[in-house]
Amino acid sequence: MKKFKKVLLVAAAGIAAIGLAACGTTGLKSGSDSSSKAVTEKKPSEIKVGFSVSTTNNPYFVSMKNGLENFAKKSDTSVKTADAQNDSATQSNDINNFISQKVDVIIVNPVDSDAIVPAVKAANTAKIPVICVDRGSNGGTVLTTVASDNVAAGKMAADFVVKQLGEKANTLELSGIPGASSTVDRGKGFESVGKTSLNILSSQSANFDRAKALDVTQNMLQANKDVKAIFAQNDEMALGAAQAVKSAGLSNVLIIGIDGEPDAGAAIKDGSMTATVAQQPAKMAEEAMQAAYDHYAGKTVKKTTVSPIYLVTKDNVDKYKW
Repeated sequence: MKKFKKVLLVAAAGIAAIGLAACGTTGLKSGSDSSSKAVTEKKPSEIKVGFSVSTTNNPYFVSMKNGLENFAKKSDTSVKTADAQNDSATQSNDINNFISQKVDVIIVNPVDSDAIVPAVKAANTAKIPVICVDRGSNGGTVLTTVASDNVAAGKMAADFVVKQLGEKANTLELSGIPGASSTVDRGKGFESVGKTSLNILSSQSANFDRAKALDVTQNMLQANKDVKAIFAQNDEMALGAAQAVKSAGLSNVLIIGIDGEPDAGAAIKDGSMTATVAQQPAKMAEEAMQAAYDHYAGKTVKKTTVSPIYLVTKDNVDKYKW
């Protein structure tokens, strides 16, 4: 996605820096650093990339996939993409296939930050550099991790709820895939504010899935009809929650997600969603690809790259480039 206004970039960078200092962890955990090792230099057109994306059923990750492939095409870089369909075993098999095909670099958007570790270590053994994007690996050696500060994103969402509704507002939380670094860190950021400033009635997983979130939210609402806000750890779940709220005949329920996908923008415009903490999946993918180019150019690659985040509401939704 293209950038907002320059002033928002500066603000987002400041928020990310605060999150790094105050929270300790950011969703950018990347195992051991391998960027200092000498490599045989290669031109971008000589590099073969294996890209494993967690799912293409989510528009957010489709944007990431398209961003990487389009960026690579400009330099005639060969990319083989595999869709893990949110299954850790499938993702491990895909990465093992990349290893057997002797790709030059593996870029992975992990389904699960723990389950991906053996595959990362297998790539390490084969001396193939690994780059994580959007989510990190909890072990093995990776060249770099490119991601938003997910702790800061969760905190930003909680701060927004408190600002709009005041202290102790009755709130429901929809969490993502158990074990994914983004699930852990977004939850950590949200609860760092929510545990003291909000009344979190229930927190349940909906696996980052819209249909699952619809079902889970419907069940949660049956027991919590006095809810004032719903925080979903991604926009797909926020959209499912919005459907559930509408079906239940409730009004004035604040709904906030994270990601910044086009459907969320439309929902914010029509009022069914209140806000989203927007990321830049295509930009993250481009930065991951650039890290591969820099590595094979003999340049030093930073262990982590923090991608900016933005709070998008009805007031500025038309300014954000979806």
